[in-house]
Amino acid sequence: MATKWDKDLAKIDKQLAALSDDELLERTRAPEEAPPRGALAGVPGAPPDTARAQAPARAWRTRAGVLLRAGLTVVLAAAVTLWPYGVRCGVPLFAYLTSLAVLLVAGTWAAVWSWRHRAPVAHVLALLAVLWSLALATREVLPRTGHALPTPQHPALWTCG
Repeated sequence: MATKWDKDLAKIDKQLAALSDDELLERTRAPEEAPPRGALAGVPGAPPDTARAQAPARAWRTRAGVLLRAGLTVVLAAAVTLWPYGVRCGVPLFAYLTSLAVLLVAGTWAAVWSWRHRAPVAHVLALLAVLWSLALATREVLPRTGHALPTPQHPALWTCG
C-alpha cells in the first residue's frame, strides 16, 4: 500500500532522473555563488544583478581591512619596543603589561581575520606580533614569579617598595 509519502518520493526520483549532472550541479551550487533571493535573472526589464557588480568593491574592502588590521598590529608591536617609561615595578610595569595584552589581542584579532580572508602574509605578520607580545611579557613576568633569575633590568618585584 503506497502512501502519499511514497508517491512524493517517487515523483522526486523521476525529476532527479530527468536532470543531467550539469543541471544538478548548477542547482546545488554554494549559497555565496547562488543569485540573491528574489533576483529575476533572465526576465526582461529586471534590475541588474547587483551582487556581481559589488563583488570587486567588496574584495577591495576586505583586502583593505585585512591590511589595516595587520598593519596596525605591526605598528603596535614596533611601538611597544620603544616604551618610554621604566618597567621595573609598580604602575609603569602594569601599564606595560597591559599594552602587551592589547598587542596580544590585536595580533590574535588580525590573525583570525587574515585567516578567514585567506591573506597569508598578513596572517604571518599577525602571528609574529602575537609571539612578540608573548616573548616580551615572558621577559617581565618570569623573574617576578620565580621561574627565571632576576636581573637589574628585570627584578623580582611587582610593586615598588
